Parts: sequence; structure tokens; C-alpha cells
Amino acid sequence: MGRVGLERVKSGIKGLDELIGGGFPLGSTVLLSGGSGTGKTIFGLTYLYEGARRQNEPGLYITTEGNLKNLLWMMEVFGWDIKPLQESNLLKIYKLNLHTFEDVDRQIEEELKVIARLVKDMGCRRLVVDSTTALGVWITEKGRMRHLVYTFTDALKDLGCTTILIAETKGRKTDFSAFGIEEFISDVVISLYFTPPNRSIFVRKMRGTNHSKTVHPFTISDLGIEVKPKDEIMWEALK
Repeated sequence: MGRVGLERVKSGIKGLDELIGGGFPLGSTVLLSGGSGTGKTIFGLTYLYEGARRQNEPGLYITTEGNLKNLLWMMEVFGWDIKPLQESNLLKIYKLNLHTFEDVDRQIEEELKVIARLVKDMGCRRLVVDSTTALGVWITEKGRMRHLVYTFTDALKDLGCTTILIAETKGRKTDFSAFGIEEFISDVVISLYFTPPNRSIFVRKMRGTNHSKTVHPFTISDLGIEVKPKDEIMWEALK
């Protein structure tokens, strides 16, 4: 699978690159969507961690909500030794600083400048935003929210990183984005599902890639995420 000549960025997810032509297209924007508990945050952290330690590619994790200590705890659960990577400027976590409901657009603009400086200082190659959905807390008007998400993600494209945008959905199998716009401005759309006790992954689209068109199971264990590329799940089995 994959198009000859298109440079790839390894996902770091065991078994996934076999389904997507060897990795994500270099410089692409990847929308990773799914309901609560599907493994989106673990996926994003794995992408950065494996890229830093195996490919020597600096990565920046931008969180729009949650506690930074929870992210560090999650990485410790998998036995990841991130301290050397942080000290070598190969891995950094940054919390988006939005502090008032007034003038959110200006705050986002200022935060994008901070992110751009971090990317430049690190020589960043990989970027994760967790999550775009949380921006909806700050703007409730649907049209304005869509415009903000478009502006935010379009600005991230200019940074030259291969970026994963995480979106929280209601978890239905046809839910590919939170605001109905992210899937159209992304080069790659991947959905994660959790229908207890089974987890599954579906690559909906990927620019320049003859990717797998079927749903595949994956597991999360103390060894991390592992996709089963040779196994398939019927689309009808998803809720």
C-alpha cells in the first residue's frame, strides 16, 4: 500500500503502518476521532514517544484540558522513560493557556505564536493537539466555533509538523468529527471505537495512500497499543 515517492512518518503504533503504506504522509494533518475511553490520548502520546526515542524526531503535545500530571502518570504506566527525552528537548507537553471567555480569538492567536516558538526552538517534527473538541467550551455559537477550529488547524499546518488532532465524538460509527469541519480540512481521518470488550480502528481517508478500507481490532495492554492488521471486524458489528 502507499504511493511511490511520498515520504512517510512512522506512526509508532504497532501494526498500524502496515495498513497505511508505511506511515502518515510527511507534513499531513491527521484527525484522530472517537468516543470516550477509545484510546485517543494513548495513541497520541505513543506517536510522540516512539518518534522521539526511535526516530529522534522532537515532538510537542498540546493539551487543551486536563491535568499534566495525569498525562505523565499515563506514560509511567507503560514504563516509558521520558525524562531523558525531555532533557534532550525531544518531548515536551504544553497546556493551552485560555483563561477567560472574552476575546477567545485573540487568546488563540497568542497561543499559536507560543506554539510556533516552541516548534522552532525544538526543531519539532511531530505535533499532537488533545483535543480540538475542548475549544467548544470557550465558544458555544456553532458557526463561530467552526471558524475558530478552521483557523486554528490551518495555522498549525504552516508549522511544518506532521500533526495529530484529537477529537472527542459521541462514539457512533459515523461520527468522524466533533464540529463537522475537522474531517474536511484534515489529510487523514482515523476513527477509534470501543464496543466492549472489543476495540477497533478504521482509516476513513489518507491522502496519497491506498490504505486499508476495513475495520481492524486493536488492543491496549501494559505494552501499549497494538493493531491487528491481519484481522478484520465487520462494519455492521460497530454500534
